[in-house]
Amino acid sequence: MGSEPQDPPELNFHEMELDDRLLKAIAKLGWLSPTLVQERAIPLLLEGKDVLLRARTGSGKTAAFSIPVIQKILNSKQTDAQQSIKALILAPSKELCTQICSAIVSLTVKCAREVRCVDLSADGEIQLYKPLLLEKPDIVVATPSKALAHLKANNMKLKSSLDVLVIDEADLVFSFGYEEEVKNLLNYMPSVYQSVLASATLSDDVQNLKKIVLRNPVILKLEEPELAPITQLEHYHVKAEENDKAAILYALLKLNLVRGKTIIFVRTVDRCYKLKLYLEQFKIPACVLNSELPAAVRCLAVSQFNKDVYQIIVASDEKALEEPEGESKDSKNKKKLTSKRIKDKESGVSRGIDFQRVSNVINFDFPPDVSSYVHRAGRTARGNDQGQVLSFVSMRENPLLDEVEESLSKGYNMENVLKTYEFCLEQVEGFRYRSRDAWRAVTRIAVREARLKEIKQELLNCKKLKAFFDDNPQELLALRHDKALHTVKIQQHLSDVPEYIIPEALKQIKGIGNTTSTSNPLKRKRTRFSSSKSLKYKARQKNPLQNLNLKKLREDSKRQKVEET
Repeated sequence: MGSEPQDPPELNFHEMELDDRLLKAIAKLGWLSPTLVQERAIPLLLEGKDVLLRARTGSGKTAAFSIPVIQKILNSKQTDAQQSIKALILAPSKELCTQICSAIVSLTVKCAREVRCVDLSADGEIQLYKPLLLEKPDIVVATPSKALAHLKANNMKLKSSLDVLVIDEADLVFSFGYEEEVKNLLNYMPSVYQSVLASATLSDDVQNLKKIVLRNPVILKLEEPELAPITQLEHYHVKAEENDKAAILYALLKLNLVRGKTIIFVRTVDRCYKLKLYLEQFKIPACVLNSELPAAVRCLAVSQFNKDVYQIIVASDEKALEEPEGESKDSKNKKKLTSKRIKDKESGVSRGIDFQRVSNVINFDFPPDVSSYVHRAGRTARGNDQGQVLSFVSMRENPLLDEVEESLSKGYNMENVLKTYEFCLEQVEGFRYRSRDAWRAVTRIAVREARLKEIKQELLNCKKLKAFFDDNPQELLALRHDKALHTVKIQQHLSDVPEYIIPEALKQIKGIGNTTSTSNPLKRKRTRFSSSKSLKYKARQKNPLQNLNLKKLREDSKRQKVEET
């Protein structure tokens, strides 16, 4: 039976008996005080107890188990004579593994020689990682399937050395299909070790995993809502049918009504590319993120987004792709058609990944259930950051909206958590007119060709194919000079917002619209004509054959002779 701990007195990092090097790394990260989950979990884990850790998304669970793991390794360094693998951290997706390893590297910046961490989740031959594992890193991060593969290949041995096993996002481990891998992994574990399960929810899968992995655990279930408080995270919705969603999004972004880094969630992978191509017509750059992209590309996209290379990510929520129970024949046929696309099961967008400093989450397509809404919204307002969620809701999605409203109201003990976003579509009729044509321009063929173009680009960038293309240059030429891709025509004038289509209430706000545009379209045409005439005049002046003045040359010659005499 598990037990729930009594509320301990408030602790700061320096009161947890942590190593000075660890405290310096924490200070360098700018963490002034521990979050609630860190304050409760770190002392329990340092005592060596098995812990089932349940806390909301973005509450700091990764640091809650990473700090005790690093501290225990630093303690063991004082007595152990040989180097060995002390901790195995399992996560269901490659992106999450990369994120965990990056967090551990940040926490060990002052003791990097003493504590080493290796991420085994990336694609590639198992034997490529054997040299790294021969050095016996202190911490190994991997997906269950990768960890089991290395254990079966005898690349690493844990029977005599492992002290801690951590499973992050435990509620996803079984749903990602890792049940058998986890059970087989336990056969390679020592008889005595500490186990930690971290999860955002206590689902049936977590309860089953608890019975398999944990022994007499402490259940740390924090009494807090699934999402950040209302003062930190605001929820809005706007009623919009399919034809109006794109127009509203275009107006929000171009009028700077949505500011800061933004994640836009859509229903399918094709809609990812459709929305990206649509935004590109208005010179709004965006990055696509979905499970069909290679793991390296996904991790790079997340990393660059966190480094502010991109401001907008368009992501597909993979749960929306699952077929519901009692599916029709049409949906089964559709499923057969779409099953040819290979999706990476070790990928997750709306779960686990730590998107940093995200100001907005926009549900372009409303999530299919409450859980998906919670995990999408959890991408913003992480830690102590502010955030907001804006959902587009069609008439048929009203029942889903009511479910989400009911669930959030219970968690916050209040009514009307989802506020109505006041947006008058009639005020932006000019945007609507532009948007309609741009949305229609992104056809299925354009989406397909955009995906082909991306695949070709990734083939060119792939290091594994570099040697092949060096030996077969004709193959590379064929790949580069294939038929011209059908892309959506970019009309330059769409990138500007002329003053005459901006709502009156927003015209005085600085930074909205194009400062060079005028309210009269005809006047703009005359301006372009006069500037073109001016360019022709300047070109004539620079051409000596067209600008030859014989009379002036004679006068200059006479003046020069007079001066000489």
